[in-house]
Amino acid sequence: MPEADTVFRARSEGVSAEGVRDQYADGKAAKVWEVFIGDKKSRTDNYKNFLVDLLKKKGCKRILDVACGTGVDSIMLIEEGFEVVSVDASDKMLKYAIKERWNRRKEPAFDKWIIEEANWLTLYDDVKPYLNEGFDAVVCLGNSFPHLLDAFGDQREHKLAIRNFRRCTKPGGLFLIDHRNYDNILANGKMSMKNVYYNAKHTVDIKSSVLYVSGKPRMVTRDYVLELNGETNEFRLSYYPHLLQVFTALLDEVFENNGKNHIIYGDFKPLDESNDNPSYYVHIMENK
Repeated sequence: MPEADTVFRARSEGVSAEGVRDQYADGKAAKVWEVFIGDKKSRTDNYKNFLVDLLKKKGCKRILDVACGTGVDSIMLIEEGFEVVSVDASDKMLKYAIKERWNRRKEPAFDKWIIEEANWLTLYDDVKPYLNEGFDAVVCLGNSFPHLLDAFGDQREHKLAIRNFRRCTKPGGLFLIDHRNYDNILANGKMSMKNVYYNAKHTVDIKSSVLYVSGKPRMVTRDYVLELNGETNEFRLSYYPHLLQVFTALLDEVFENNGKNHIIYGDFKPLDESNDNPSYYVHIMENK
């Protein structure tokens, strides 16, 4: 089985099996995440202004947040006047979003907030009751998509997930997805401490390692050391390293646009205006 093979190779390369299991199953990551990035005040103005201004400029009203986690970005969008449907595969993460909806249920916008558990590989069917003619925008941000590891070595599940994202986006609507600058990570062997989405004041240390299978990078593991409420917390996240050129081609293939209607930003600036080594790439696709 691919999963067992991945675990074996991870162990042989010095990466523990914990690096390839679901880090969210026991709820530990959700608890840490809620403090680590769950504070709305920690969101950077550059990120908030970039996202909100873009969606409003394009006339987007109904948003599908396919990686809502504890709900922090969805809350930000609701407060800015958008109608949001929020989904995540982790019920442990979603309970924080559900709690916030309950606490603010007397506010009409939050009373209408839809939160559901969903899987990217079955997303279209999972959100069909709320689909109507499609969402004005589908967002998958915060380096969320690289959590979907390439179990079979051919990116078939990546393509399936992106097809589902496209099917949920109405004609003329927007799809936003991002990933870290894995080109730089693989070239230099380490991941930047910088994060353009939030002010990571709790971060003490981050160590990165790369798992190669048949000479190709298959997984980047990131070990966090965080200081939260006077206690030191450690946890591990694993990512599939999407390279810019390959991921760009993958999106263009699924959206069948041959590179048209595809804009790439580096740290929220057009590539020709960003520095040569941005921390994140954000892809914006128009579903023609």
